[in-house]
Amino acid sequence: MKRSPLLFFAFLAALALLPASAPAQQATSQAQSVVQPNVLWILTDDQRYDSIRAFNRMLHGREMSELGYVESPNVDRLAAMGTTFVNTYCQAQGCAPSRASMHFGRYPFRSGVYEFEYHNNNAPHCKPTLPEQMASLGYQTTHIGKLGVRLKTVQNNWAKPYPIYQTDLNFKQLHRDGLTGWGKDWFYEIDGIKLDPPIKQLRFFVTPDGEFEYASLELEKRFPKYAGSAEMTMKKYDLLRHFTPSKPPAPDNGSILAGVSSQPAGKTRDGWYASLFGEYLKSENQPFPVGSQTFDGVDPTKPLFCHIGFDFPHTPVLPPADYRECFQQHTYKVPQFSESELESMPKQMQKQVKAGYSDHFTDAQKQAMIQDYFAFCAYGDALVGQATDDFIRYSNDHQQPWVIVYVCGDHGWKLNDHGSVSKFTPWDIDAHNPIIVAASDKQAFPASKVVTDFTEFVDIAPTILAAAGADLSTERFDYLDGYDLAKVTSGDAPVRDYVVGESHAVTGPRAFIRTKEYVLSLQTRPDKRRGVDMQWAMKADYEDLDPGLYHMPSDPHEIHNLAFDDDYREVAEKLKDKLLRIVLGDGRIEVEWGPKADGTKIHRSSFATGAHDGKLEL
Repeated sequence: MKRSPLLFFAFLAALALLPASAPAQQATSQAQSVVQPNVLWILTDDQRYDSIRAFNRMLHGREMSELGYVESPNVDRLAAMGTTFVNTYCQAQGCAPSRASMHFGRYPFRSGVYEFEYHNNNAPHCKPTLPEQMASLGYQTTHIGKLGVRLKTVQNNWAKPYPIYQTDLNFKQLHRDGLTGWGKDWFYEIDGIKLDPPIKQLRFFVTPDGEFEYASLELEKRFPKYAGSAEMTMKKYDLLRHFTPSKPPAPDNGSILAGVSSQPAGKTRDGWYASLFGEYLKSENQPFPVGSQTFDGVDPTKPLFCHIGFDFPHTPVLPPADYRECFQQHTYKVPQFSESELESMPKQMQKQVKAGYSDHFTDAQKQAMIQDYFAFCAYGDALVGQATDDFIRYSNDHQQPWVIVYVCGDHGWKLNDHGSVSKFTPWDIDAHNPIIVAASDKQAFPASKVVTDFTEFVDIAPTILAAAGADLSTERFDYLDGYDLAKVTSGDAPVRDYVVGESHAVTGPRAFIRTKEYVLSLQTRPDKRRGVDMQWAMKADYEDLDPGLYHMPSDPHEIHNLAFDDDYREVAEKLKDKLLRIVLGDGRIEVEWGPKADGTKIHRSSFATGAHDGKLEL
């Protein structure tokens, strides 16, 4: 392919900026062998796959969710433009560990990041993140919105923030500037009065006029003038906050599962992300203001790698009024729950269900929760369309090739499935998150193609790096655990018989292995202490592993735990042996990060090197 003169000069400029290290020079040299496309990576948050019509058609032969009406014209259009990997699974069903697996290109058991712990890049096994590798290939790297990768670096025995993107328009300062409609933050001052101590995680809404409306009983106690303000927000924005039978609703606490945004469409936090991306692309080599901050616009002489981390439909679930009104016209089928399911459910998964219990909600509350969730997804779909259109327009205007990677949620979300809301479990509704890859060059990712082979979130980093020109066969990239999805599409990558993952958040340490027919999950560690009794599960009794086994063809909703059914014991044992040898013995890493994220002591377990070969016969 003939190289554009514009991009040739971009490569020369990148060479001048890179440090004179052999790996960086090698990586840049690799990138120069291809015309580097602009890359846009879009990730949503807590989004279930059935909120997308295209995925429902591919997986179930129907337009709508099993629960009812959904709307996704822009993602559907993106699927028609590119290739959909419809059986993609996340590695961990919690925001931070899932996003770490994507940015590191590694399974949790190889990165040592299992839940929401802050960690550092000074541990001996650490490698550069995806955006750092892209920068070494000559890319300008930009992040907008939510990141969720809790990476720090240790300097002078002190862990400090470590930016992995060159330009970062993050949501935290946007909250403080009142540009997100809703927010929470530590407040050190109110009405010009310094707070000692500060109010931690004070929640607030912002009106179209820029007025802050607080939802904090602590604030009301310390400042009587705000008495009743939290209750006012509950009524004004029609909020349904999560509550349990033992913990009644509170006006300032509990995840917001339904309600209406204080801002119109386009002015919510996700609306700002999409519009700021457009502003970034229009402000070529020019500064542009964002609230109290100023950022430099895109440099069209360099290839662009931009990651947009949308917050929707993560709580607070607050769709704009017009979307909410539209979806309130639809009645949804609420997932049914029986106490008999809870009795046979693994104890670790019971823990999550009880923490996020929702089956005690009234019928009206359940309807509102589902209506507003899907309304929020539909609103987000419009923003995805806005961002992708702006990106394609920018690339075409500069005659530059482009690639779009769309990931439907860092994990899924329950809407009374298994009697609960939230995520954190290896059930399909929490772990199944399709990916779409579309490109101006239709060769690697053909239009309207559907790939049904298993794929995983660890495939995202190698896919983007390979598209950028990296030679993944070199030692520089041998730490990556996934496959280049272009090779999966062409049939040049091995076909996986299973996918695996592990997460420690909420449930406690638990790993899963999923085949086309079965999914088995197990408790992998006696507790969360790193490096202590790492092979506990290899010698523990089967019952102590708290097993959960489900047969997908006969039980697609994963209700009937077959782990102790004698007819399935042989299958369970084979899956157990494979899973434990992989996550505990094939390059396992556990790190004593420490409460200050400054620890670097690592513990390794490699008694079953090569166990994760992708092959499993049942």
